[in-house]
Amino acid sequence: MTACDGLRIVHAHGDRITVTEPTTGVELFSYVYRPEAAWEAPKPYLHPVRTLKGDVVTDYRPNDHRWHKGLQLTASHLSGQNLWGGNTYVHGEGYLALPERVGSMAHAAFDEVSSDGDRAVIAERLTWHPYTGELWADEERRIEVHDADPAAGSWALTWTSAITNRRDEPLRFGSPTTAGRETAGYTGLFWRGPRAFRDGRILGPEGEGPGLMGGQAPWLAYSAEHDGTDGHATLVFAHAPENDHAGTGGTHPAHWFVRNEPFAAVAPSWAFFDELELAPGDTLTRRYRVVVADGAWEREEIAKYLQDHPW
Repeated sequence: MTACDGLRIVHAHGDRITVTEPTTGVELFSYVYRPEAAWEAPKPYLHPVRTLKGDVVTDYRPNDHRWHKGLQLTASHLSGQNLWGGNTYVHGEGYLALPERVGSMAHAAFDEVSSDGDRAVIAERLTWHPYTGELWADEERRIEVHDADPAAGSWALTWTSAITNRRDEPLRFGSPTTAGRETAGYTGLFWRGPRAFRDGRILGPEGEGPGLMGGQAPWLAYSAEHDGTDGHATLVFAHAPENDHAGTGGTHPAHWFVRNEPFAAVAPSWAFFDELELAPGDTLTRRYRVVVADGAWEREEIAKYLQDHPW
């Protein structure tokens, strides 16, 4: 356990790491890294994620998609394998139960688990595998918790992943849309909201609503009202400017996957319309920020927050 006047970390070795904001006493999230069901493409995830008021803003193993777990990095189509979980989309045949295509992202080691009070850090090494178990990729992941502000009712995390291809052939990152299904470009960092967030408000810099699906923008926000307690929460998802220029082949802009029906979900997809190819030995780096706030933030509040908290 790391204890200080600021953010506190408790590490239950082999299971999870929990970060707590001491002023409110709220556990902001648990980072769960123990492996789970093979059919669900085992991988680490954050759940429950909470606002500073203590309201939960993630879902876990919902009955419609058991492999949706809080906030997690995913790869729905990766060189013919499914590191997303559940059924696999096959063009012309729909979603099929193909367990021989379901892989995993496995925890290897932690390089750092620390807090200096204002910032907590989880730095982890992972390995990516197809169903048959070979090493396809190494990942260096860094999750930083920062800007916890009880007075403003918000806190933030920055998620950085650097994925290195260890195969002797390119890794092809895709999505159901690159495989032929329209407006289903989900892959990459993925958030599943709680059931109460269904039909929530989707807001971007220049528009709002489900029509932002597949669009490009530096950020996207989702706000909704809680069950059981009064009030709303807003999550702001932003991707770093360099994301559009990282990886093999030059530019590869992110497009937003977002839904508020039949459930709440957001992903800054790295392969919505086009496959992203990573050559042997090359590294794909992506950096994201997620702001978790109490209240229903408007566009002006979001823009000001991001301006005041630059990358």
